[in-house]
Amino acid sequence: MRHYTTHLRLALVAATILVTAPSLQAADAEIHPVLWAEAKAEHAGLLNFAGTVQPRVSSNLAFRTLGRTTARYVQVGDVVKQGDVLMELDPLALEFAVRSAQAALNSANAQLDNARTNEKRKSILAASNSVSQAELELAQQGLISAQASVEKAQSSLDKAKEQLSYAKLRADFDGAITNTAANVGQTVAAGQTALTLARLDQRDVIVDIPEGLLGLIRATPEINADLQLDPSVTTRGTLREVAPEADATSRTYRLKIAIDNAPAAFRLGSVVTVRFSTEDGLEVIRLPRSSIFDKDGKQYVWLINRESQKIRMAEVRIDPKSIHSSIVRVLSGIERGDKVVAAGVQDLQDGQTIRLGQERRT
Repeated sequence: MRHYTTHLRLALVAATILVTAPSLQAADAEIHPVLWAEAKAEHAGLLNFAGTVQPRVSSNLAFRTLGRTTARYVQVGDVVKQGDVLMELDPLALEFAVRSAQAALNSANAQLDNARTNEKRKSILAASNSVSQAELELAQQGLISAQASVEKAQSSLDKAKEQLSYAKLRADFDGAITNTAANVGQTVAAGQTALTLARLDQRDVIVDIPEGLLGLIRATPEINADLQLDPSVTTRGTLREVAPEADATSRTYRLKIAIDNAPAAFRLGSVVTVRFSTEDGLEVIRLPRSSIFDKDGKQYVWLINRESQKIRMAEVRIDPKSIHSSIVRVLSGIERGDKVVAAGVQDLQDGQTIRLGQERRT
């Protein structure tokens, strides 16, 4: 009897598990965490390309005379003003040249004073016929020669002082240092690049474009650039220059887009996304390709109800040009701001309750 009772209890427990297990599984299935994405809109004719911010004006600065560098006051990234001293050469030899030129000028001035005195004395004597006319003319020529010597010595002094000023490398304009090519203690030749200075008020975005899209881009009504690190920081651009020929390796054409009025966040070297709007007014929705699933030859998404957190199938029409991309363009079926399931779409059922997990950014 006891053996029968034990078996009966085990049978009841097993039956209870079989009855309750499906209900537990159903309860678990009702609340399913999902990766989701928000439908975002863009222009249907939008062309996106990656580009970099570069200075429109960049100058290689060099000393104008041979010498050994004794000081460098800037590093890469430093912002400088026009006239600031950036580097210096050892000025000793140039100072000696100035002193020598000054001494030559003093000597020439002394000779000029003697020539003037001699010419004045000869003129007085010639008036009283005490000296010949030839001696007077010789004194006058000596005065002219002495005056010329003074002018030559003055020019040599000015040149030596100018050479001395070359010992200090100054900024030609306001900007930022983008490269350093000379260090303290290094002997540099005249014209050898020591620093590179770039203007900050004039910036371009450099983009490489396939040849087949040049026609569309030339006629684009609007160009925008977004920082890739923070897409909320954006600015308008103007197509300034198109390369006359394609790159020999990539066969792309380089475009320069002016962004002179861009925010300060568009620093030199920043990576940006350039958006060329080729059609006005028409918008499409962007979604990750993983949110689309096929059924009976049509494309669908799982649309999430904001209030009930339940999902339902919504048929969508996909732009054929983007069907094989990681981000597809939805031409119809959902609206901007709708939330859809972004992954695991094959494991869900119509009307199922889900729980929003992590958002996938598009």
